[in-house]
Amino acid sequence: MRIAVAGSIATDHLMSFEGRFAEQIIPEQIQQLSLSFLIDELDVRRGGVAANICFGMGRFGLEPVLVGAAGADFEDYRAWLERHGVDTSSVYISELRHTARFICTTDRDQNQIASFYAGAMAEARNIELQPISERVGGLDLVLVGADDPEAMVRHSEECRTRGIAFAADPSQQLARMEGEKVRTLIEGASFLFTNEYEKALAEQKTGWSDREVLSRVGTRITTLGAKGARIDRRDEPSVHVPAAVVGEAVDPTGMGDAFRAGFLAAHSWGLALERAAQVGNATAVHCLEADGPQEYTLTSESLLERLEKSYGAEARAEVEPFV
Repeated sequence: MRIAVAGSIATDHLMSFEGRFAEQIIPEQIQQLSLSFLIDELDVRRGGVAANICFGMGRFGLEPVLVGAAGADFEDYRAWLERHGVDTSSVYISELRHTARFICTTDRDQNQIASFYAGAMAEARNIELQPISERVGGLDLVLVGADDPEAMVRHSEECRTRGIAFAADPSQQLARMEGEKVRTLIEGASFLFTNEYEKALAEQKTGWSDREVLSRVGTRITTLGAKGARIDRRDEPSVHVPAAVVGEAVDPTGMGDAFRAGFLAAHSWGLALERAAQVGNATAVHCLEADGPQEYTLTSESLLERLEKSYGAEARAEVEPFV
């Protein structure tokens, strides 16, 4: 099964300030704020939802197709992804902008000051899916993830026009998209991925009830954090899939992307939706136990052990032939 993942490609620059922001701010001078912090640690992580999902799928040997826009500074990141099984040949390279960056400083009280530079991501709207499909011999599924909103709408419209199955995964971009664009993104999706908050926000933005959303999509997957995930389909009972067993929680960043990677891998193997969600949950906790969205190690044995511990020997036996 050939799967393309469209969405953001970014790097996260995470800095630690050992002091407190509050101690540096003089309320009477707030209108002329000019501050500089001496930073003790800088951690640069690879990120972006499309790149994170592709990294996870690559761990399953799927060779996903990464679709997104980056800058000329992408080459080191490209080499990393290709080394981990990702097809990056369809990444659009901007001639003017750098790859998107998230820059965040955290003080000792866990307060944060952050900025997001969209950069090349703004040019993702220039990407056409058909040439990508022709290059790889056809696409069976396109995940349309958080990206430049115009790009997200364009990709879903093209999938509908060309008869390509797609998954809508608007994530944090729901907050900035207007209702009509959210409706266009969702309509006709084979899968709709959200967390609980995004589920409610999608219904508010579209003006559609839960039942009306289900009448327009094939399957609705709602991630529930520590409670696992829920699967909903029209006129069928809701299925709750408990979270996988966690060892030591380190960093939740990228857990949702790891879940999608595991779910899509299992779906590509032809496994049932509930089993696919179990694989997604097991992949997500691997990410939770590592420091960064692309820093976790996933082996056949570690996945199978986690599945057996979380869901029983039958889950392990069904997944084992594929990993």
